Amino acid sequence: MSPRQLVLVTLNNLREKFWRAMLVLNPAGVSVRGVDVLSLDDFTQPVKSGEAARAGVMSFPMYRVERIEEDDFNGDLPSLAEFRSKTGIEVLRLFAEPLP
Repeated sequence: MSPRQLVLVTLNNLREKFWRAMLVLNPAGVSVRGVDVLSLDDFTQPVKSGEAARAGVMSFPMYRVERIEEDDFNGDLPSLAEFRSKTGIEVLRLFAEPLP
């Protein structure tokens, strides 16, 4: 896995899932920019309407990380690659680059 790659991070102990662009991955943990899976629709709506939207940066210690998967359509969960078809904006523009 490499920086700027879109990933799905699953955390254990208060199970949460995040769609993110990976910023840093090392033995101590992972730093990513993006949104909680459950908040994706809430994030998409302002982007579609042209409002300012900003993806947050979070760091998780490795002991909380259950797995990190490449973002890929698997039938049950949509892929972030579909974000562009919904908004007209490339998701990496919002997830990997800080906005002014």
